[in-house]
Amino acid sequence: MSLLRDLFGHVGRTVTAYAGDKALMLAAVSAAANVIVADGEVAGPEFDAALHGLKADPVLMKGYDALMLETALYEGIARARTRLGRAENLRHVTAIAERPPNQRENVFLIAADVADQDGISNIEASALGEIAVALRVDAIGLLRANPVRRPPA
Repeated sequence: MSLLRDLFGHVGRTVTAYAGDKALMLAAVSAAANVIVADGEVAGPEFDAALHGLKADPVLMKGYDALMLETALYEGIARARTRLGRAENLRHVTAIAERPPNQRENVFLIAADVADQDGISNIEASALGEIAVALRVDAIGLLRANPVRRPPA
């Protein structure tokens, strides 16, 4: 019976990936948006890092094209400009807290890449901490296990 349940779970996740996993997309976009807006300005490199991270997620790219992800990111940033909007974004992040660890970790790592464009500032670290708690992931462990790789100057 467990094998059958696992099979149906796998098929369900595959169908969701191809149909567009809205909850995962909203979580990833919202986490990135909260970090982008954390320091009060929306920098181009942060936006580009978020979009690059969203496009790198295999589940998101199966269900959404680049324009859809970019539009959703703009909407997340617009929400993040207010306290209420940041709280709503955090609720989108929390909505995937029961998902498999790899999905939750991917969302966190997308947000971490956004924060690490010029080094993670204190306010960005605070936003990442909220996201890590909402996702129930080990932020420090993930950051250590996935260091930033910068090209030599």
